[in-house]
Amino acid sequence: MEEAKVSLPSDTEVLVTRSFKAPRALLYRAYTEPPLFRRWCGATPGWSMPVCEIDARVGGRYRWRWRNDEGTSEFGFTGVFREVEQDERLVYTESYDAGTLGIGMGDGESVVNVTFSESGGITTVTTLLQYVSEETRDEALASGMTDGMEQNFKLLDGLLDAVGTGGARDDDPGHDID
Repeated sequence: MEEAKVSLPSDTEVLVTRSFKAPRALLYRAYTEPPLFRRWCGATPGWSMPVCEIDARVGGRYRWRWRNDEGTSEFGFTGVFREVEQDERLVYTESYDAGTLGIGMGDGESVVNVTFSESGGITTVTTLLQYVSEETRDEALASGMTDGMEQNFKLLDGLLDAVGTGGARDDDPGHDID
């Protein structure tokens, strides 16, 4: 699939659009089930994801934490789900914790709106990130955020391909994810 398209609809927003060859129900699961999420969003080379908690229901919380393999840097995100529409939409708050990474992304709580739309076996995932200020948005962009998202999307492509051939499993070795 083509790389993610990134645009700036306003001074405080980033819009990321990416398509995948997979049903939207599977994409939704990849975003909301920790064993799957960890395999694509937590599998960045040189990093691990020791904390991946997702309670995908309105009022539910999530907590993600990454650590580099040398153990010298870590960072994470936390937030609360505001809207959850199975296989269609997730809206959640996002608070960044720079940990020991040393890269700032501004202060305040962002709002992330993720939609899943499927047509002809292709699911388009649209992510709108709304920041509290232009400065915060620009700090997030300067951190390499969108490059990191595309790197993770490529890992997600691989996971989805493996699922399509029946070769991928979640953390339970006796349970196929497809």
